[in-house]
Amino acid sequence: MAVAAWQAVPALSASSLPVPNPVRSVLAAKPAASGLVKVEDGRTLAPDIARIVNKGELVIAMLGVDTPPFFSTKGDTLVGLEVDLARAIAKELKVSVRFDRSAKTFNEVVDIVARGDADLGVSKLSRTLARAQRISFSDPYLRLAHSFILNRVRFAEYAGAMPLPSAIRQYKGSLGVLAKSSFDDYAQRNFPQADIREYPNWEEVLKAVQTGQIIAAYRDEFEVKRVLRSDPTLSLTLRTVTFKDLEDTLGIAVGIQDTVLLSFINQFLSQSSEKLTIDVVLKALDR
Repeated sequence: MAVAAWQAVPALSASSLPVPNPVRSVLAAKPAASGLVKVEDGRTLAPDIARIVNKGELVIAMLGVDTPPFFSTKGDTLVGLEVDLARAIAKELKVSVRFDRSAKTFNEVVDIVARGDADLGVSKLSRTLARAQRISFSDPYLRLAHSFILNRVRFAEYAGAMPLPSAIRQYKGSLGVLAKSSFDDYAQRNFPQADIREYPNWEEVLKAVQTGQIIAAYRDEFEVKRVLRSDPTLSLTLRTVTFKDLEDTLGIAVGIQDTVLLSFINQFLSQSSEKLTIDVVLKALDR
C-alpha cells in the first residue's frame, strides 16, 4: 500500500494550493474528531474501511494452487465460489478487487494478511486456533465435517476384530495429511496417537493411501467426497468415514487491527442470500 511522500511547499494554506491527486487523497483521509474518515466520494467511513476505499482496491490473499470450485483459473480468468464472494465484497465497498496468489500454502495466505500485505484472506481457510492467534476470522461461511479415506485392505489388517467406531476413535495407525494445513493441526489434536505423516500436496497424500503406504488420509468431507466422485471405481479399494461431531469451519482472514472491517464482513455474510453448503459446493464441480 503505497502513500505518496509529502513535498516541501511554501507556507500557504492547503486549500490555496493546486494539490495533486495522491496528496489530496492523504488530506481527504485525515480522521475527523469522531475518528471517522471522509473519503473523496463523500462517504464518512471507519479508518480501516477508508484505507481500502482511498486506494481504490480490495487486496485478497488467495492460495496460488487452484482449488476448484473455490478458486481456479480458466484461461486468463480467475473463477470460483470464493472468487465470486471476494468480488461481491469489493462491489459492496465500491472498489475493484486484486488477488494476491503468491502463497504456496494455506498458512502463507494467513501470513500475507498478518503482515498487512492484503486486506483479506479468502482461500478455503479453516478457522484454527493456531491461525486465530495471528489474525481475526470472520464468522463461518461454510461448515464441513472431518473425514478419513481408508485403504480397505490396510485398514482391515490394522483393525482386526475391533469394531469400526473403536478402531477409528482410538486410531493409532498411519495418517496422511497435507503439510502446514489445518488438518495437520487437527490430526495432532484429534488423533495424537496416530503415526502422522505430512505430504507436500493432496495428490501425494491420495497416492500414498491408494498404494497402501499409509492406512488413512485425513481432510474435510468435500475433498474426500470429491475423490470418489471423480472416480467411482476407487470405492473398490478405498472407503470413507465421516465424523459428524468434528467440524471444519471456513472463514475470511482479517488483520487484527481492522475491527470495523471484520464487523462489516460478518454483516455481509449474514445478509448474503447465497449460503454455501456441502451440497452447493459439490454441485458447483459440475459447472
